[in-house]
Amino acid sequence: MSRQRNKIRVLIVDDTPDVRLDLRLLLEIAGDFEVIGEAGDGREAIDSALCLKPDVVLMDLAMPVVDGYQAAAHLKQKLAACRLVALTVHSAETSRRKALAAGFDAFVVKGAPLQEVLGAVWPLLNNRSSPTGGLS
Repeated sequence: MSRQRNKIRVLIVDDTPDVRLDLRLLLEIAGDFEVIGEAGDGREAIDSALCLKPDVVLMDLAMPVVDGYQAAAHLKQKLAACRLVALTVHSAETSRRKALAAGFDAFVVKGAPLQEVLGAVWPLLNNRSSPTGGLS
C-alpha cells in the first residue's frame, strides 16, 4: 500500500466499534492522516501493526485478549519507530504513569477534542511539519 501524499499512517485500536469509527472520522477531517487499519483487541493490534507498520497506533488501554499495556510493550520491542498513543476513559496520574512505563509515547482521554488528539500525535513525529499548524 502506497502512502497518500506523505500522510501519517495510523492504526486505531479499541474494542468498541463506535469509538474506532469516531476516531477514523476525526482523523479524516484533519486530513493529514491515513487510517490504514483497525483492531478490536490487543492481539489484533500486535498482528496488524507488525503487518502494516503504521507511523502511529492510537490504542485503548482496557481491551480483551491482550490489554493495551501488554500490546504496547510488545510493539515497542518490535517496532521501535512506531509511536503509541494511549486512549482511555481514565485520566488518573497512575494510569498515565503505567501507560508510559509500558511504552506509550503519549496519553489522550477518550472523547477529547480533535485538537488534543492532534496535539498528542504531532510532537511524536518531530521530523515532519504539521500541515494543521501544530494544533494543541
